[in-house]
Amino acid sequence: MSVKFSVNNSDYELQVTPMKRLLDVLREDVGLTGTKEGCGEGECGACSVFINGVVVNSCLVPVCQTNGTKITTIEGLSNNGLNQLQQAFINYNAAQCGICIPGMLIAAQALLDINPSPSRGEIREAIAGNLCRCTGYMKIVDAIEAAALGNRG
Repeated sequence: MSVKFSVNNSDYELQVTPMKRLLDVLREDVGLTGTKEGCGEGECGACSVFINGVVVNSCLVPVCQTNGTKITTIEGLSNNGLNQLQQAFINYNAAQCGICIPGMLIAAQALLDINPSPSRGEIREAIAGNLCRCTGYMKIVDAIEAAALGNRG
């Protein structure tokens, strides 16, 4: 099957098996390995990407459903180096093993896009679909809060 989509503002037309997971197409066919596989069952959020501005678990999306869509991966969150949110994750040591971080950043960016001044409770709720086994979430919440405060000046 031929599928056409935009990934991080670059257009692709690929010949792929229709039911191949978007996660695998992004990593194997497009060459963007920032999106990680955690559970492969849509439970952990590590593979989160934006499709037409909506956060989805790419391990659950057959590529045949992405024809004509605009996809943004962790690599596409910023055009010039790291964005403020990504830098906050570094500054606050929010990443340990790194498997969950791409999905955490996607979920956090989705929150900040609709609510640039979230409370800590709203931050926790926004990342509730993303599992992390290393950090205990405190540093992740701190980093997202710092990015939000930075967005306000």
